[in-house]
Amino acid sequence: MSITNVVPRELAGAPPRDLTLAPRRAWQRLSLRAKLLIVFVVIDLIAAFVVGGLTIMRAQTSTRVEIAASMALAETLVAETIRLAQQQSSVTPLSAYLPARQRLLRHVRLSVRNAAHLPVAIGPRSDASEGGREADPARAPAWFEALIAPPVERRELPVVANGQRIGSVLITGVADDEIAEAWESFVALTAGGVALNVAMVIVLFFLFGRVLAPLTDLARGLRDLEDRNYKVRLARPDARELGAIAERFNSLAQALDMLRAENNELNRRLITAQDDERRHTALELHDEVGPCLFGLKANAASIATLADERPGASAGLAERARDMLAIIDHLQTINRSLLNRLRPMALGHVPLGDLLAEVVRERARQHPDLRLVFMPGPLQPSYGEPIDLTIYRCVQESLTNTIRHARAARVDIAFGETDPDGGRQVLSLQIQDDGRGIGPAAPIGRGLRGMQERVQALGGSCVIEGAPGRGTHVRIAIPIGPRVDAGAA
Repeated sequence: MSITNVVPRELAGAPPRDLTLAPRRAWQRLSLRAKLLIVFVVIDLIAAFVVGGLTIMRAQTSTRVEIAASMALAETLVAETIRLAQQQSSVTPLSAYLPARQRLLRHVRLSVRNAAHLPVAIGPRSDASEGGREADPARAPAWFEALIAPPVERRELPVVANGQRIGSVLITGVADDEIAEAWESFVALTAGGVALNVAMVIVLFFLFGRVLAPLTDLARGLRDLEDRNYKVRLARPDARELGAIAERFNSLAQALDMLRAENNELNRRLITAQDDERRHTALELHDEVGPCLFGLKANAASIATLADERPGASAGLAERARDMLAIIDHLQTINRSLLNRLRPMALGHVPLGDLLAEVVRERARQHPDLRLVFMPGPLQPSYGEPIDLTIYRCVQESLTNTIRHARAARVDIAFGETDPDGGRQVLSLQIQDDGRGIGPAAPIGRGLRGMQERVQALGGSCVIEGAPGRGTHVRIAIPIGPRVDAGAA
């Protein structure tokens, strides 16, 4: 049998457990209102312990004073009774006198003893209270009696007849009724204090909720700023400190809104400059490079024709001419592709819906295994070159990403005007595929980022949602102004 040595965690290299970590985390998870209420309750409990201690000390003092006064009064009355009864040679008559005296006393018990110190009569406990109070109050708990009860005090008065001791009267202090009265007062004080403090906690709960409500509004406003809603503003609360925070928040939101507007304007200018440069480049390619390539192709074709018509011409010359024609055809194909990527030549001349339908048909011809469904809605022929070109580029980029990465079997493209808020027209584009989806932690490429920048520069929104195995959904909305009826035009 092997013996396993128990090695402390510190010696084994494991980090020691921090026993205060769990309470600290639990405290951090509490709301500010709960923390304030807990602090108030703790302070209240400390105050209750202090008040309870003072109450017990006062009860101890009053009990001792009451017992001492009762003992002094009892001693006086018993001494007077003994003096009147000393003519007798027995202590038996005292047994008849003492009950009457006992009724006049509180907190004492009288006991008559003979010469042999044996009790002859024991008086009833003096629990009757003045003023008609209860003669048998409820008994206090043992722990309370232990805290309040004074040391038992006894006084014995001898009874002497004819110069000879014939007995004695024992006076014993009894604090039970005084302790019971102190317990009743303590219970009443505690019950009243508990009821009052419960009411105060309830009132503070609602009061703290009302006072701290601006902090909740502040948290909600910060969440709106995180979601890039810079139009949010906070109402100024009554508290001066919270009012200053609300003012600083509103100033921050206004500054962020202005910065976003400036940023969107810069993006719009940048994109406009890029589009202008692309348009000029496309015009140069179309107007300069295109005719030059056409001229080269015509001359090469003419050389090839002349070489074929003259039997004596070199065979190599005809072959070189045909090579030139192949190269020129390739250059023309590249030129058309560059023109299309820089700027569709049909943009502004063909309705936007027809232009997008042509893009979808072209991709469907290139990828017959992919089903593309284009669902156009009500559209105007054009919305201006910035919007038309942005929509065109977004469709191009989305389809390219779907073909390259999604491994989808179907893509639905919905495009049209919508009126979500009843007053402002929005041009909506939604592209959804059934591919493998984009993960939430997937990096955003330059193409998607360019889409977002273009849409945001026009004051719109571009949301890309997806989950692994559930496809990807691109939602684009661009404001196009208030609705304009055709009849009004």
